[in-house]
Amino acid sequence: MGLCEKSVQKYGDVLYVLFRVLVGLGFMLHGGQKLFGWFGGVNGGGAVALVSLFGLAGVIEFFGGLAVLLGFFTRLGAGIAALEMLVAYMYMHRPQGWIPLLNGGEAAWLYFAAFLVLLVYGSGKWSLEKKLLKKEVF
Repeated sequence: MGLCEKSVQKYGDVLYVLFRVLVGLGFMLHGGQKLFGWFGGVNGGGAVALVSLFGLAGVIEFFGGLAVLLGFFTRLGAGIAALEMLVAYMYMHRPQGWIPLLNGGEAAWLYFAAFLVLLVYGSGKWSLEKKLLKKEVF
C-alpha cells in the first residue's frame, strides 16, 4: 500500500468534511452576495430583488450552501443546488457558446460536479444531521 493510499485511509473522512464545508461555504457566500449584497452584491449593484430569478438563485445558494456546510440534509441541498447550476449554465452561460472557460460558466460546472459528489456520498462522517437525528435522512 502506497503513501497516498495510507493517507486517504487515515485522513479521508477529514478531507471529505473539509471538501463539504468549503463547497457549502463558497456556495452560501454566492447566495449572500445576491440576497444581502455581501461583497458589493451582484456586479457591484447590491442585493437583487427577492422575487426574481436571481432572488430564487440566491435563496437556493444561501440555504443550500448552509445545508451542505452544516451537513444537514446534505443530499437534498446538493441535489437542488446541482439542478440550479445546470439551469444557470444553460440559461446564463450556454448562449455565449459551449466552452465554459470562454462563456464564464466554469464555476457553474465545478459547483455542479461538486454537488454530484455530495449527492452520492452525502454528509460524510461528521454532520449536524447525524448529530441531531442519529442518522442521515436525506
